[in-house]
Order: sequence, then C-alpha cells, then structure tokens
Amino acid sequence: MRPEGRTDPGDYTALLTTLSEGTLRILLIASAFNSLTQRVHTELRERGHHVGVELALGDEPVRAGVARFRPDLILAPMLTRAIPEDIWSRHTVLIVHPGPKGDRGPSSLDWAIHEGASEWGVTVLQAVAEMDAGPIWASVPYPVPPCGKSELYRNEVADAALEAVLLAVDRFESGWPAPEPLDYGRWDVQGRLRPYHKQEFRRIDWAADDTATVLRKLRSADSQPGVLDELYGREFFLHGGHAEDELRGVPGSVIATRDGAICRATVDGAVWIPQLRPRRAPDGPATYKLPAVQALGDLVADVPHSPISPVAAAWRKDTWSQIRYREEGRVGYLEFTFPGGAMSTGQCRRLLAAYREAVERPTSVLVLGPARDFFSNGIHLNVIEAAADPAEESWQNINAMDDLVEAILTTEDKLTVASLAGNAAAGGLMLAIAADEVWCRESAVLNPHYRLMGLHGSEYWTYTLPRRVGPEWAARLTTAALPVGARQARLLGLVDRTKSGSAAEFRSWTVRRAEALAAAPGLAARLLEKKRRRAEDEAAKPLAAYREEELAEMRRNFRGPGEPYHALRRAFVHKVCPAATPEHLRG
Repeated sequence: MRPEGRTDPGDYTALLTTLSEGTLRILLIASAFNSLTQRVHTELRERGHHVGVELALGDEPVRAGVARFRPDLILAPMLTRAIPEDIWSRHTVLIVHPGPKGDRGPSSLDWAIHEGASEWGVTVLQAVAEMDAGPIWASVPYPVPPCGKSELYRNEVADAALEAVLLAVDRFESGWPAPEPLDYGRWDVQGRLRPYHKQEFRRIDWAADDTATVLRKLRSADSQPGVLDELYGREFFLHGGHAEDELRGVPGSVIATRDGAICRATVDGAVWIPQLRPRRAPDGPATYKLPAVQALGDLVADVPHSPISPVAAAWRKDTWSQIRYREEGRVGYLEFTFPGGAMSTGQCRRLLAAYREAVERPTSVLVLGPARDFFSNGIHLNVIEAAADPAEESWQNINAMDDLVEAILTTEDKLTVASLAGNAAAGGLMLAIAADEVWCRESAVLNPHYRLMGLHGSEYWTYTLPRRVGPEWAARLTTAALPVGARQARLLGLVDRTKSGSAAEFRSWTVRRAEALAAAPGLAARLLEKKRRRAEDEAAKPLAAYREEELAEMRRNFRGPGEPYHALRRAFVHKVCPAATPEHLRG
C-alpha cells in the first residue's frame, strides 16, 4: 500500500512530460545557482514553463546563452553584475531585488537587519540603464524575524521573492501593459538608494555596543562578508551571532567555547559566534569559514568549555546550541541546526549521541529536524578542506554520517519523522529519507544527488532511495543533478507529506500531525509491521552489505588516482567560478 498522497511513477513521468512542454521559454540569468535560483527554477518548471539557466560569467557568455536559448522572458533571481544593454533592450528582463519599492543598492538585506527593520520586501523590476530603477512588475512585503541574513534569505525573502516572481510572470504572460514606473512621490515607495554596506558600518565597538547592536551587526553579515574584527592580535571575519543569557565577562573577551563556537562578552551580556574566517593576507591563499574554535586553534586552549545538554538547551531562553531535544506528550523533537547545513565528523557524532538518548525516552514518535532553515547538506567540506589529510577526514565524516543513518534505520520501537522546514541535499537528504516518514515544507528545494562533487555517495541511499522511488527513478535523480521541488518529490514518493505556508506554520502543522500520529489507534500495528519489514529486508540483503558496497565506491572517490572529488571540493570551498554554465542547467 502506497503512503497517502503518493502517486505512481508513471503519473510523475506524465507530469514531467507536461512540464517539458511549457508555455513560456524562461531563461534564468544568475550569478550562482543558489537556493533562490533553484527554487524559482523548480517552481516555474512545475507550472509548465521551459526553464534554462545561464550563469552570469561575463557579457559574452551571457549573450551566447541568450542567443542559444531564445527566451520569451529573462529572469534574474540573484545577480551581482549588470546585464548588457543590448540584451535588456531587446528582451524583457526582470530583476529580483531583495528590497521594497524604491530600495536600491547592493546591500539591501544588510541594511534592513543592521537598522532593525520589522518589515521589508522583495521587488521584481525591469532592467534599464540605471540599476534597480526600472518599472516595477511586482512587490511583496515580508516580516523580518530576529535571525541572520542567510536564514532570512532562504525563508521569508525566498517566499516573498517567489510570490513576486510568479505574479510578474503571470502578468507578462497575460500581456500586462502597465508595470509601475518608480516614483518616489508615491505613498507606497518607501525605499531609497543606499551605499554598499562596507566594514566601516559593520565594525563592533565591544566597549560600547550593547548585545542587541552587536547581534544586528553580526546577523547582517552572517554568511557574507562577515564582520571584520581582531582576536588575539589577528584579524578574522566573524560569521553568525546568537544571544547568551547567562555567561558574562570583560567586553570583547572570549569567555567560553561550545561545540566549535566561541562566546564573547558584550557590555551587557554575551554573544555566541559559530564561525570565523581569517582575513586573507596580501598575495596569500583564499580563506574560508571554519568553526570558530578550529580557526583559533591553540589561541583558545585555555578558554573554559561550557557544554549544554540538548534537553537543557531546549528550555534555555537565550543560548546557542546546535542540538536541542524536547518532548510534548508522546512525541519527542530532536532539533539540529548546523551552519550552511554542513555536518562535520564531530557534529555527526554529537547528533548520534543525542539521537540514542532520544530513542531511550518513553515516546512513540520522534521528529527530526530544525524548526526552520536547512535540514542538512551532508558532509562538511570546509572542515575536510582544512584537515591535514582531507581524504582521511572525508572517510571519517562519511562513516559518521553512516552511523547516524544506520541508527535511524534500525530504530524499531518508535516511528521516526524527518521534518524538512528547509532545503536538503546529497547525504543530508539521504539522512532524511532514512526516517519512516518525510514531511516537507512546500518551499523546500531537494537535491538528491552527489554527482556534482564527484562522489558515489553513501548514507545507505542505495537501500532507501530505490525503496521510496523505485530503481529507475533512483538512477535518474542521482544522475540528473537537478533540484526537485517539494510537490514533485511528494508525487514521486521521495517525501510523504507536504505543507504550504511559512516556516512557523509548517512547524505548527508538524506538531499537530506528530501528535495525531502518536495517538493513532493503529500505531502499535504499524510498529510491528515496521519491525517485520526491516527483518525481511535484512534477510534479503543486510544493511552492512549496502554500506560496504557504498563505502568501497567512496574509498575510491577519496583515495583513487584521477578522481575529481578533491578538485571539485576545493573549488566549492574556495568559491571558484566555473569556466562556463554546466550543460545540465541550460535546459
């Protein structure tokens, strides 16, 4: 019996055929195939449009991409450079700007968070000679919660951007004749031209700035570019900021460490900083973000470690922890939040320990996943890159991921639910589908493949993925290397349930569904069936055999001569621009 909401593979094949016969040819021009570009890509394809991607790698490649694709409409979901005049003068080019009407400049979100805005917006405007000054096709407001820029971008910004893009596309398709000229005399045009948010605006005065001010500065730069500061006589960019409600010390000093993060005192409290990036020396190699304690090394050897249990972290008002555990009735919630969704060897092991403790609790249902943002993106490529032996660290990391997945697969006395409030990719998605059920927010983008990193992949995917989608689709998904939308994933069987709405609405829905699942009269029978099926599968082919086969391929990827993994990882970590748009994106 197929789970509720799932269609047969043949139905999904028919759906994809329909999608490939789209009504518009839409070319996405983007500086990177980032989370927002991927979401726009999947949503437009779901709506029947033929969608291609051209990376903005220079004027000539973009011109060639436009000529090759012959678009009806060009969309730029994420762009850091101007589109050539000869393109926007011949084609309708719509730019997604992460600011309200009238906002202009390259640092919209930075300024919104830095200045404590409670509401912001996304505007879709037509490209003209003057940046961000073209006619407005759509504008959607959104609330600004207290979080970092990257988290805001992947949640509230992405939701509003998609709504605005779909409205603009509908208007274009219907021949809408009246995009709104930018007019600062209108009551609803509240934005203004703002300069680039340079480090001079971000600088923290540890002797004067209160905690709220420090957090705004840190959060406005959490992913890029970071806040430039000095620690132990060296310059670092600080990435991420979380309040601390108990620890205190001399303002600016590092007063504690926890699971790779450092805690710095402010004039009225303290903040946790999870990641640091050394400032690049003149003519030196590029630097990249690392867990703060790893970046500082022996400099923080004498700083006190301040551990906290997942249970204690769940009930503290303000403190930082990557793992939290709480219970409501017969449901346990194991929440984990890792920067960028990456999970190092140590993080995997800590999560496994927390999982084992959660499994021992007298609950019937165990929900896995954060309240918002990334579920997981698999192994931690930055930590691997920094290791003395990246191949060995890769091996340790993938085995730690496998240990975690195996623990989930072999849990027999409770139902496990992976709750995907945000995106998941590669081994992180395979971690999710190890659960008995996968519930997914409709805004999430899933990437069920490893190929772009030159990896075969592990996490028991050769067992779990075909079991969910069938062998044919398992092969297609892992080789196509294209993102999958949540609704498509449900039709295929990759996930079991989807829910629209905000991250908060999805979490409330998850709680209600989990409570209903725990109270269902057929739960005991379902657990017995789960145990029976696991025993049947184990008899047919042991989990150990799947792991051994997968790891044999991974060992070759990590250690074999001529394997592309190390070069691809290095390019990813150091943000090396590709020489050309990958063929699989061009549509």
